[in-house]
Amino acid sequence: MPVHIVVGGFFGDEGKGKTVAYLSLSRRPRAVARTGATNAGHTIVWRGRVWRLRAVPAGFVYSDALLYIARGALVDLEVLTREVEELGLRGRLRVDYMTGIITGEHRSREEASSHLSKLGSTKTGVGAAMSDRVLRRLRLARDYPELGDILADTQEELLGIHESGGLVLVEATQGYWLSLYHGTYPYVTSRDTTASAVLSELGLGPRSVERVTVVLKSFVTRVGKGPLPGEMPREEAVRRGLMEYGTVTGRPRRVAPFNYELARRAVRANTATDVAITKLDALYPEARCIREWDRLPREARQWIEEVESELGVPVSLIGTGEDVLCTVDKSGDLGL
Repeated sequence: MPVHIVVGGFFGDEGKGKTVAYLSLSRRPRAVARTGATNAGHTIVWRGRVWRLRAVPAGFVYSDALLYIARGALVDLEVLTREVEELGLRGRLRVDYMTGIITGEHRSREEASSHLSKLGSTKTGVGAAMSDRVLRRLRLARDYPELGDILADTQEELLGIHESGGLVLVEATQGYWLSLYHGTYPYVTSRDTTASAVLSELGLGPRSVERVTVVLKSFVTRVGKGPLPGEMPREEAVRRGLMEYGTVTGRPRRVAPFNYELARRAVRANTATDVAITKLDALYPEARCIREWDRLPREARQWIEEVESELGVPVSLIGTGEDVLCTVDKSGDLGL
């Protein structure tokens, strides 16, 4: 079984964490790898508890999976250590020797930047750390003795798992339209966020990929500044039950209706095999936590079919509530 990549199709906050958690339970991968950095958070509701993760993969819910942080990723040691201890992941989690480390000095540099304030940065030190990496002066995970028992050559291990027939599930961060190269520059993040870039961070090749799932929420949200086509007033978002807050910053998310143009470009640029739609219940409350396609309201099924027609790829997963298991899994019907 080759590599399965999960990427965001809007501006982040699409529900990739929940999607990866569900896929971990349903596909039972040998490995789940996370790319990106700790400026992006994934929320997991599982077994009556809410987990807000910034470093470790959402696939922790499947206890048989090994967990990996990519060599091209950036992590804050405080965040990483806290999550590893809270989740009891020592012995399961591998951090690459070459993973970059975000320090307090990086955060301070960003806090002092008026330019980053104008862009709506999370100021979590990621951009400063990324610039140090480009200048070849960033300290890496191998430079920190306290990480000794979880350090590994993750590229070699993931290549071995893939070559032996094990499934590698890959969890990207943020969304296509925040890509440093393809997004709404300068209102973007400090890295590329596409499926191609994810492979580069891991050190895996394009021919290893079996499936690329682009995650799209039933409406569009964006934290911080930058263009948001069709943005609705906050009062309307609250009235329609679409108001959300950022996992990392707690900032209110700006809201717009589902955007086919943005979604279509993300699907094409990531060569998506399928799409996951999250928060269907926000548009159709009567769909809440339904898990069978035939039990969804007729109007909801018609909208999903319209999405498939407009985007030209099947909708494999449909989120109908916060809990990981509040998911309609159509992948069996779609031949995936």
